[in-house]
Amino acid sequence: MRVIAGKYRRRTLRTLDGLALRPTSDRLRETLFDILGLSVQGARWLDIYAGSGAIGIEALSRGAVEVVFIESNRSAINVIRQNLKALNISTKASVMAADASVGLQQLATREFIADSIFLDPPYNLADEYQATLECLNDFAILGAGGVIIAEHARRNPLPERFSRLVRVRVVEQGDAALSFYRRAGGLQSHDAREQ
Repeated sequence: MRVIAGKYRRRTLRTLDGLALRPTSDRLRETLFDILGLSVQGARWLDIYAGSGAIGIEALSRGAVEVVFIESNRSAINVIRQNLKALNISTKASVMAADASVGLQQLATREFIADSIFLDPPYNLADEYQATLECLNDFAILGAGGVIIAEHARRNPLPERFSRLVRVRVVEQGDAALSFYRRAGGLQSHDAREQ
């Protein structure tokens, strides 16, 4: 796996072999960052269920100022740290060894605010999507104008709305989909489905 664009373009990232982890495809990563465009520059990111850290590292490569990775798998945590060290970007990133809900609660206590939040739990753990989005709905972690992006199986759509979050876009690509959420303040839910 390689970084697609930005400062670390074409640099190789370590991945996890032999584990039930599914990295975001290069094509879907490229689609995600094409949609986000210049909003990545200067942004603070949160990468939940971070796996190898590819999404957060891509954000750093494209100009994000800080990324917090939340991951509970010890092997994945080691891979994230190795990737950050190899690219010499450890000072712009922190890795939380925790389950998503615990990590989010700790960040809320520290009053951490993110401009972009990406979550990608294993597709077969449908309850994790609901639980994590509910935590993000309840905790004031997403900044004004910020976006939450959830990668999920296309066949398993996510809820359109939580009390404080509304889904504003769905992008489908192959078997995967990206659902985009923003704070509800005056937004109307709509889907922009793309093949």
